[in-house]
Amino acid sequence: MSALSLLAPAKLNLFLHVTGRRADGYHQLQTLFQLLDHGDLLHVAPRQRSGISLHIADTPFGRMLPRNGNLILRAADALARESGCRAGASIELEKQLPVGGGLGGGSSNAAAALLALNRIWKLDLSIEALCRIGVRLGADLPVFIRGRSAWGEGVGEILTPVKLPEQWYLVVTPPCEVSTATVFHDENLTRNAANIRIADFLAGSCRNDCEAVTRRLYPAVDEALTWLGRFGAARMSGTGASVFIEIAGEAAAEGILGQLPNGWTGFAARGISQMEHADTGPKGVWG
Repeated sequence: MSALSLLAPAKLNLFLHVTGRRADGYHQLQTLFQLLDHGDLLHVAPRQRSGISLHIADTPFGRMLPRNGNLILRAADALARESGCRAGASIELEKQLPVGGGLGGGSSNAAAALLALNRIWKLDLSIEALCRIGVRLGADLPVFIRGRSAWGEGVGEILTPVKLPEQWYLVVTPPCEVSTATVFHDENLTRNAANIRIADFLAGSCRNDCEAVTRRLYPAVDEALTWLGRFGAARMSGTGASVFIEIAGEAAAEGILGQLPNGWTGFAARGISQMEHADTGPKGVWG
């Protein structure tokens, strides 16, 4: 099998409600995952000897990643154990997404690795099987494995595919890495939001329950939401630090990106309902 190159897409949480807390400490959520046509790139190739090698390309965000305990390697190890496969692979990651931005970069990388290795190693595991492996590594891996924008419930793993308009977004990240665990353990986090329906979201009856806590704990995120709010209705993705607005198109973003404060990063991306590269995984991966 020849090498594969996959986009590991970013996601936005168009809203995020915390509806409860389970006995095991995990939080019950409602959210709408919007996949983007921008993300990290993963290059995966088979090799003769067993084991997985991971090379992280020298990009600004790649330099920020820890070399130990990377979620890509954990996903590869879990897939090898589950399948009994002893084959090897070489993986290169081109990191384009900020670390700790709430864009799902680490989970998306791991999901792309599961999809690519499933094909390269000719395992023919079903999407459901890959999701069962993935969810043990992170609650939002299944949305990337399935490759569809989706309404999410449970801890984020119960998914209903949603076809969303091809809206453009401008995403801005201040020089700040947010700890999801810190936000979710904060005593001031709202944990009793009422369940809503898609119709309620479309009517604007939604919010990000993590925003108030994140703004208090991370002043840089508060500053980013205020700054980006000059250009549109600014929202925070997940627990942050990335914030976003809807825009008319890529050209509309250029002027705003040119005004970014020093040390901030940003990009424009198109929302997609379904990943296009259906040939990168087993039949039915993308729909």
